[in-house]
Amino acid sequence: MKVRLAGVERRFGPMQALAPVSLDIADGEFIAIVGPSGCGKSTLLRMVAGLLPASAGVLEAGGRAVTAPVTELGIVFQQPVLLDWRDALGNVLFQVEMRGQRPGPWRERALALLDQVGLKDFARSYPHALSGGMRQRVAIARALVHEPGLLLMDEPFGALDALTREQMRIDLEAIWLRRRMTVLFVTHSVDEAVLLADRVVVMSPRPGRVEQVLTIGLPRPRGLGARRAPEFLRAEEAITSIFLERGVLSRADA
Repeated sequence: MKVRLAGVERRFGPMQALAPVSLDIADGEFIAIVGPSGCGKSTLLRMVAGLLPASAGVLEAGGRAVTAPVTELGIVFQQPVLLDWRDALGNVLFQVEMRGQRPGPWRERALALLDQVGLKDFARSYPHALSGGMRQRVAIARALVHEPGLLLMDEPFGALDALTREQMRIDLEAIWLRRRMTVLFVTHSVDEAVLLADRVVVMSPRPGRVEQVLTIGLPRPRGLGARRAPEFLRAEEAITSIFLERGVLSRADA
C-alpha cells in the first residue's frame, strides 16, 4: 500500500506537535522513523492510521484520502495489549471477530502465522504464561492475520530485553521479506532503524519535522553481522551527527 503525506501537520490547541511533513512511501517499502521523544513520531503514525485527523495538509493511504480509521492495515504498539482470558490463537483471531467475520475459516491462517513467529507450540497458551517477547509475537501475528497492505509499528520492541529485541528484529525482517507489505516502524534506536529499513526518516525535536531521509543500501537479510558493514557504520554516523547538531545528543568529551 502506498502512503503519501504532503504538508501534513498536527496541532494540539496552541501547541504544534508536528511541523509540515511531506513523504512518499512506495508499496512494499520498509520505512523507519527515528527521533527524540515528543517529536511527533507516534502522532504521525496515528494520523496515517486515521486515528487522529491532520490539522493541515494532504494524507493518502492506498490512493485514498485518510479521513477516517483505515481498516486495511495492522497496528503493533509498544505493549502487546492481549486479552488475558484468551489464549494466543484466540488473541490472533480476535481481530477477525472484531471485523464481524467468523473465526473458523481464519483458524489455519492464524496457526500458520503463530508458526512463522516461532509460537507453533504455544497456540493454546495464555498471556500470563508467555514471556514479553512471546506476547509481542502474538500481537504481530494478530496484526497480520487479515493480510494488511500496511503495517504500522509504534516502538514494538521498546519494552524488550536486548537479546529478545535483536531476535525480534531478525524475525520481523524475515516476515517482511516473505510478505512485502508496506511498513512504517517508529523507534528510538538508530541501530534498529538502520538494520530494518529501506529508508530511515530522521525527525527533529518538537515540532517534529523531517531533517533527512537516508536510503540504506545494506543487502538483505541483515543478520547479526550487518553491524560490521561499512554501509551500516556510515548510516549510523550520519544519523548520530544530525542528533548531535540538533542537541538531541551531546558528546561525553564536550
